[in-house]
Amino acid sequence: MVDHELLDHRLADVGIQGTVLQWLRSFLSDRGQRVALGGELSSRHSLVCGVPQGAILSPMLFNIFMRPLAQLVRSFGLGCHQYADDTQLYLLMDGHPNSAPDTLTRCLEAVAGWLRGSRLKLNPSKTEVLWLGRDDMGSRGQLPSLAGVQLVPAPSVKSLGVIFDTSLSMEAQITAITKAAFFHLRQAKQLAPYLSRPDLATVIHATVTSRLDYCNSLYVGLPLRLTQKLQRVQNAAARLLTGSSLRDHIHPVLYQLHWLPVEYRIRFKVLVLTFKALYGLGPSYLRDRLSWYAPQRNLRSTNNNTLKVPGLREVRLASTRARAFSAAAPTWWNALPQETRALRDLTSFLFQQCCHNHCRAFISNFSMM
Repeated sequence: MVDHELLDHRLADVGIQGTVLQWLRSFLSDRGQRVALGGELSSRHSLVCGVPQGAILSPMLFNIFMRPLAQLVRSFGLGCHQYADDTQLYLLMDGHPNSAPDTLTRCLEAVAGWLRGSRLKLNPSKTEVLWLGRDDMGSRGQLPSLAGVQLVPAPSVKSLGVIFDTSLSMEAQITAITKAAFFHLRQAKQLAPYLSRPDLATVIHATVTSRLDYCNSLYVGLPLRLTQKLQRVQNAAARLLTGSSLRDHIHPVLYQLHWLPVEYRIRFKVLVLTFKALYGLGPSYLRDRLSWYAPQRNLRSTNNNTLKVPGLREVRLASTRARAFSAAAPTWWNALPQETRALRDLTSFLFQQCCHNHCRAFISNFSMM
């Protein structure tokens, strides 16, 4: 759907000119496709739009083509995140509104017009709305329409593989993860007699551990009953890999595998994101939520590389304060040893933090045995 003529203009708008622009024009031009079926080959059909699937340049070209859309959305005062062909609009409504403001209606009209002008087809039925707020908010008729289709808030939406509900409880997400993980563990158990331990570990990490770790920084501060669901998945994976029985205590098994428990894997991820945000390796919207601690008087703690923990008035919702990155990240960062906080190299920080979390996790677990 990427129009080559429009893409040519947008490449020039971002400063790509001269020989480089000629290279990209050559990359896109004179391409065609055929259909092969049962030994028969259709005639060649010239392609006048689209970027080649699988080419390393194609994602960059598509992002450049879609770049003006984010600029248009932000001009209305809305936030915008884009990932591949997924565009998300964010609108913060202060106070207690009963319906979406006119700004959102005008923005959606402008978005629909931009898509038509860019020769892209809009599918309103695939547009989802998540309204975070009171239960009586976001009912039918309070949201504008998009291309003639009335938008209705959904009870949950999926964003980049993560399920969000209106209360951000993450319960649906964790239920989906545990269901998929246990399915793959049952499949791995059938393969276990035919695989060596390293190969079985590879299968478990690819199908189970990857699910536990994906976006697990969103699980900060969740109720124990939810994190225990994830821990049961990890325990089952560890028992399968080591051949231990249900009667064996799980903490020595995890220690033998050098696996951090789920709670500490979440902490590890948040601290890595904090380090990257502080030193320009992460997104700016996370860095904007962190600030170095600066006491009013000259104290010994001035140069300890600690972060400011926001007060009660600085976090909007008291019910989710403990889960906010702006509150959890500084608290956990300040709990690190001073020599770890002083590091500037990511690899060294990962090693030191892993050792610190490993010791804390298993010292606390063994003390409870």
